[in-house]
Parts: sequence; C-alpha cells; structure tokens
Amino acid sequence: MNASKLFVAAAAMSMTATTFAAGSHGGGHGSSIGEPGNAGDVSRTIQVEMHDNYYEPEAIEVARGETVRFVIENKGRLVHEFNIGTPEMHEAHQDEMKMMVEHGVIQGDKLNEDMMNMDMGNGQTMKHDDPNSILLEPGQKKEIIWTFSSKTNMEFACNIPGHYQSGMYGDVNFDSAADTQARAD
Repeated sequence: MNASKLFVAAAAMSMTATTFAAGSHGGGHGSSIGEPGNAGDVSRTIQVEMHDNYYEPEAIEVARGETVRFVIENKGRLVHEFNIGTPEMHEAHQDEMKMMVEHGVIQGDKLNEDMMNMDMGNGQTMKHDDPNSILLEPGQKKEIIWTFSSKTNMEFACNIPGHYQSGMYGDVNFDSAADTQARAD
C-alpha cells in the first residue's frame, strides 16, 4: 500500500465514533427494512457508484413493495460497503466493521478473504454475507436485489471506520405518490 492510501486508511480509522451494540453478521439485519428480493420481481435497476467517500447517486427513491436490483461498483481507491439499513442499524454495524479492520480483514484497498471466517470472539464470523450488504474492493462490481416491504427511516451507507462519519451515506426516500403498480407501468 502506498503512503497516500495508508494515510487515508489511518485517517478513516481515527475518525471512528464510539458505537454501542454489535449485531450479527451472519443473520442479516432485520425485516423492518425489507427482505432479499427475487430477480423475477425486479421493477428496475439502480446503478450505484462508490467513491472515496461518497455515493453516486447520493439518494434513491423507492416505492413500498418495490423490488430493486442495485448494481454497485467501487470506483474508489479503498474498500467500501453498500449497506441498506436504518441509522441505528448502521451505528451498531460499525463496531463489526471496526473489528474487521483491527483483525486485518479490511486492509485499506483490499480484503483478506481468508480471514473472513475467523471467529469475532462472540461465536460470529467476519464473513460479510448479509443480503442487504456488499463489501467491494476497488474496481469490483456486484449486485443486491432488495424488496422494500416496509416504509421506515432508511439509508444506504459504508460502515468501514470513518467512512460513514465522513459522509458516505445516502437517503432511501419513499415515493408517496407511487406504488409498485405505478412503477411497473
């Protein structure tokens, strides 16, 4: 890792806010935000680019009941996460992400995939496999299909230490004038 990447990673780690409870990585992050969607139910695709430290677009609009395919590409120089959740869920998830950095799973611009199966000390692994979240190295592109079944206060965010705090999150807004039928037309 070159000096500038090391500086950015160190700065991001130093900006980490104290958080409270950590959630379970393997069990998903709750149905209050929706559930994994089926490819056959996708009404549209939203392209999301991750940069150092912002998303494009900065906000998305969805309809309650809508199933969206997110095509997420990391165009930044660091590892980034795209995670759909409530602000409280993101706050809790940041402790897990901090542990992933501390144990060398996230190494600035790369992931140590072999270490993701390591026990976090609470019976959970560091495997980042929740259906509402994706962790990408620079240049990687992956998809999430998600159904927004509940209208709640949601955002998408990168919970790697310091990234959320530096502004790497966006709003999920519910279109009050539309429903899934109107979107399909």
